[in-house]
Parts: sequence; structure tokens; C-alpha cells
Amino acid sequence: MSSRRDFLKQMSSVAIAAGASSSLLTWALPLPQGKGIEVPGEDGMIIRSFRFVDLETPVEYFNTWLTPVPHFFVRNHMHEPSELNADDWRLTVSGEVEKPLTLSLPDLSKLDAHSVVNTLECAGNGRGLQRPQVPGIQWGKGAVSTARFSGPRLRDVLQRAGVKPSGKHVMFRGLDEVPGKVPPFIRSIPIEKALDSDTLVATNMNGAALTKHHGLPARALVPGWVGAASCKWLTEIKVLDHEFVGNFMSPAYRFPNQPGEPGDAVKPEDTHPVTGLFVKSVISGPADGANVKAGTVAVHGTAWAGEADIVKVDVSTDGGDTWNPARLGHEQARYAWRLWSYEWKAKGGDYAILSRAADSRGRIQPAAPVWNPSGYLYNAIDQVKIHVS
Repeated sequence: MSSRRDFLKQMSSVAIAAGASSSLLTWALPLPQGKGIEVPGEDGMIIRSFRFVDLETPVEYFNTWLTPVPHFFVRNHMHEPSELNADDWRLTVSGEVEKPLTLSLPDLSKLDAHSVVNTLECAGNGRGLQRPQVPGIQWGKGAVSTARFSGPRLRDVLQRAGVKPSGKHVMFRGLDEVPGKVPPFIRSIPIEKALDSDTLVATNMNGAALTKHHGLPARALVPGWVGAASCKWLTEIKVLDHEFVGNFMSPAYRFPNQPGEPGDAVKPEDTHPVTGLFVKSVISGPADGANVKAGTVAVHGTAWAGEADIVKVDVSTDGGDTWNPARLGHEQARYAWRLWSYEWKAKGGDYAILSRAADSRGRIQPAAPVWNPSGYLYNAIDQVKIHVS
């Protein structure tokens, strides 16, 4: 495996030789699911973008309830901050508040800490599976991971500042380094979600300080919602009397109010912000294209549903003609995925194995995703094809 530096140098040379534009520099590498390139500190991850650091988790790593940090997917919209010094870092709180604040990391540590196990998923996870294809990072199945995040509640920070009755939305801005004329990555969430007891200013991940890829020294953690809501390298919180107006709130990260067909024009006023995750399952083994021996085959994977609970996962080994319940893992939390497994007595032949999840809100994973121009929230029934010998 080449080093990340050698790889980026090689890819940059290819791009320059091709007369690459800045849009081409965010090209997603055509790496098949499960194939990795070694990046220091990110074991075996799939590189999906080499201009910004976008790393996908191979699905075979979906075998633990908490994802080890080196296996946790990475999504960046901009360049990561080149210099981060926790001693110099400050977080400002302003806008529709009685007492604007500036907080240091020691200031945050004085607030009561709270922990939330959360499955974080990029809104574009599965975009590469959409047909017809749509533009954007061509994620496979692995732009999702689960960790235990800890830090003070955002509610406690806002209460120190005193939110005015006019405060209806809370804006986050990070320290991403913005290239050229690209608009900064700024998003907002409704005040109700901001004041939820599980929404955090997270400073720790799986019991240790956040790493640079994941938002050192502090990030927003908006559990059950798409990853874009959980701003990394958080440096500014601003309470607004309206939803933030900016590129990453509109036209980006919006979903049509009504289902449409590929090619349909979607007006901005006919969309809404992407918020909570859909119900979804993924098969982590056996791998797609695997050749396994006849006998007992362990089919396993994970399932999640944002703010809802997974109540059932069914598995089909005959392409969807019949379904059987999988066994759910004992580890669970409100916003976290559930591991699942199914023992299959397999005979020789070619098979399509499918998984289908259902949640506590009555949602069932569909046979086909809801089409939208950006390929957000892909959640079609998962499938792998294998040969049993």
C-alpha cells in the first residue's frame, strides 16, 4: 500500500495531466467496496475524495457496536484546519441571546458532561448506488459509523447565554479552511433540537479527545440527524430568529416534499431541509461476490433508524421471495445502530442475500430509494450476491 502522501501526489499529477478543474479534484475514486488505501491513522479506509479528506468505512468493519476511531468514516466539505491549538481555541455564542459568551476548552470542561452513543451517517451515503447516477461524492455503503460522544449539552451552553424568545434556530460554524470563492460550511438546526438533552458540544469520542479528522477540539453532535448537522471544529454558535440562509442549507441538504422521477425539476420552495435519518440495514458479511462453502453460513450486518429504534431485521436468501427474522444484538441505544445476525443452511448454487429493517415508527426499508437530485438518504433493501460451493 502506498502512503497517503505518495497517493495524493500521484493523483494530483494525474489531475494536472488531464487539465483538471477544481470540480474534477473532488472526483470520487473508482474503488470497489471493501478495497482500501492505507492512510496513516485510518486503517484500510476507502478514499472517496483526494482534494478534501473523505474516507469511507469498508462494510466488513461493521462488526462492532462502537466503531474504532481509525475505522470511523470521515466527511469533509472543505480543507481541514491546518493549525489547531486547543489552548488557543475559543467558542463564541452570540445572536439572539442575553449574554454573548466566549468559551475556552477549560470553560467547557466545567459544565456537566453527557454521553450519547450515536450512529453518524452522511446524507449522501449510498449515493454511488443510485440509478441513474447523481453528482456528488460517490459513497458506497460505508459513510456511516457509530461512536460514544461526550461533552457538555448544547442546552447548558445556550442557557448560560440566555436565549431570547426570538431565538428560533441555532447556527454552527467551524474552522474549515475555505478554498477560493467556495461559501463557508455553515448550517443551522431548529431551537427545539438544539435544546434537546442529547444534543452536545462534543469534545470526546469513544473515551478519548476528538482527533483532527473528527473535529478536534469540539464539534456539534446532533444525534439521529444526518452528519452535516454535526459541525466539526466548532468555533461559533449563533442563535437566529430564522433558519440560516446559505449554500449548505439551500440548495444543498434539501429533500423534495413529494416523490419525483429522475429528471424532474425541483423548485427550492418544494423542498425541506434533510434532518433525521431513514430506516436502513447493511449486510457486512458475507461480502458481495464471495465464494463460501455449503453448510452453515453466518449472515450478519447492522441496522439503524436515526431518532427511532430498530425493532426488526428480516433476511432473504432467495432474492426476496421469502423472509426470515434475524437475531438482533443485545447492545442498543436510542440513536445507535443494532448489530444483527442470521444463520443460514446453505446448499450449492448462486444466491442473492437481502436484508430489510423496520423501526419503531412503522417505517420499513423500501425495495427502492426515494429518488432525489442529490441522492440523499439512500436506504433501499441491501443485497449481496454470493456463490456457495
